Amino acid sequence: MANSNKKKGGSNPNAINIRNKRATFDYEVLQTFTAGIVLTGTEIKSLRAGKAGLTDSFCIFDRGELWAKNIYIAEYFYGTYNNHNAHRDRKLLLTRRELRGLQSGSKEVGLTIVPLRLFINEAGLAKLDIALCKGKKQYDKRDTLKDKEDMRAMDRARKEHGKY
Repeated sequence: MANSNKKKGGSNPNAINIRNKRATFDYEVLQTFTAGIVLTGTEIKSLRAGKAGLTDSFCIFDRGELWAKNIYIAEYFYGTYNNHNAHRDRKLLLTRRELRGLQSGSKEVGLTIVPLRLFINEAGLAKLDIALCKGKKQYDKRDTLKDKEDMRAMDRARKEHGKY
């Protein structure tokens, strides 16, 4: 008899989790949202293969709809002439209330909407974590690097101290 106690939604080693590491370095995250993303068949197949990137991507409003620009999803290897364009604009799906909040927030000076993470949820749907962000100054970036280095040093010290 097979093991019927398998956890649903547990840690899946094949889970797709594509992060925009540069976004947290360049921006201060103020508010995050999880949006659905409209994809074609070859795009979702390529995404499940892990062939995507969020570098230099951003979101804009066009006629009341939120669009993600410059998200790279590689062309599907087995795709035919129906294959998608790797850098095409992709529509994001949010509730009206979330869209209104994001639109009013993005109109403020210095605020922008940046994709943070592209993933596939437990139901098999592609989702995009986006954030309303404020750009960091150079000294803020230095402070962030200093804090990370301090945390690493403290972790190393704890590890060393725990051995003795």
